[in-house]
Amino acid sequence: MKVLEYNKKVGNAWAMYDWANSVYSLCISTAIFPLYYSAVVNPNDLQQTFVSFWGFDFDHTALLSYTISASFLVISLLLPLMSGIADYSGRKKLFMQAFVIIGSLACASLYFFDESHVYIGIAGAFLASIGFAGSLVFYNAFLPEIAPTEMYDRLSAKGYTLGYLGSVLLLIFCIAMIQMPETFGLENALESMKISFLLVAVWWLGFSQITLRIVPETKRKNTQWKEMLTKGISELKKVWQQLKHIHAARQFLSAFFFISMGVQTIVYMASIYAKTELGFETGELIIIILLIQLVAAAGAFAFSRISEKMGNIKTMMLLTSIWVFICLLAFLVTKETAQLFYIVAFLVGLVLGGIQSLARSTYSKLLPATHDHASFFSFYEITEKVAITLGTLGFGLVTDLIQLRYAPLLLMFFFIIALPLLAQLRKLKLAN
Repeated sequence: MKVLEYNKKVGNAWAMYDWANSVYSLCISTAIFPLYYSAVVNPNDLQQTFVSFWGFDFDHTALLSYTISASFLVISLLLPLMSGIADYSGRKKLFMQAFVIIGSLACASLYFFDESHVYIGIAGAFLASIGFAGSLVFYNAFLPEIAPTEMYDRLSAKGYTLGYLGSVLLLIFCIAMIQMPETFGLENALESMKISFLLVAVWWLGFSQITLRIVPETKRKNTQWKEMLTKGISELKKVWQQLKHIHAARQFLSAFFFISMGVQTIVYMASIYAKTELGFETGELIIIILLIQLVAAAGAFAFSRISEKMGNIKTMMLLTSIWVFICLLAFLVTKETAQLFYIVAFLVGLVLGGIQSLARSTYSKLLPATHDHASFFSFYEITEKVAITLGTLGFGLVTDLIQLRYAPLLLMFFFIIALPLLAQLRKLKLAN
């Protein structure tokens, strides 16, 4: 049920979880881990290197893509039931904390990943991804419970802005360690990267406690786990029946599915694409990633204001159109024109925060007055996670079967499909 009054302290505490978990998105998913992974399994910087895993040989880029796909497939299967239990019992914080612990410990485990222990790197990346994705469904579900509808866009944007800024601060410190390891008493850049994984784990686990301590939650049922399991399934079925009759929400999820296939695959695979296909060095990639994060912080804020003038759906159509152009431009960039990739990075940053924050707030606006926000957001998260599964899988297959260079065209196709779906939603005039 939507509240009438907004508590600024609670809102800020909620947004702090973006500050806490975004270091995973930046340092593990996007920046340091992909570079460390490539340095470990492909030390000679070959365009194609095969890695043996579970008795099979995989292209090193494709193996990481498949790992991400598998993690989101697992979380897509787990979340519906857990969200139903959380809604029935009023224990969203318990589940959120559990996933935070899984994710942060998995990040810490990456410290032990080296050429002799590839399975640790794959398992750590797999579990960290599950922890990150699993915590978000319960975190996002608090948004419609702590703020009135008119605050959704701004509060969602505040979270993403804090996330981009906080993750940049930690990344800058980690870059200093990587560039000057002897200053920090470390042996080399690879050792500095391993220390960075520990810092991400501590940051994520530590700052998340602010959200978990301050954001309120009403316990609804004090029952045994067996009963919660049964009632959780019933809760989920009830929400599914409701969702089937909310045409605008279903239409939005359809568009969001294809947008996520493009956006999230870019987030996870852009670094390896730039390094492998365009020949960027580690230092150059770090600069590109910092550029994206700093521009994204401003982009999230700016597009939340633009949406107040244009409406959410029209603004999302604008953002999606820019993504189409970005993918086309990325495809046209070659090793000979690699510096143009900085323009691509700037444009990615401009629209990344905007489309993520607006997607979250738009979906919140389409929900009915309810206590079952975790269950409703489980469908939102499942849509995104299945999209990531298929998007990264498609990226891996294009890399394996055709050529890495053509992957941006696949992603562009996803955004093109999303545009008419958003246009149909705009005609309903149910989301502004």
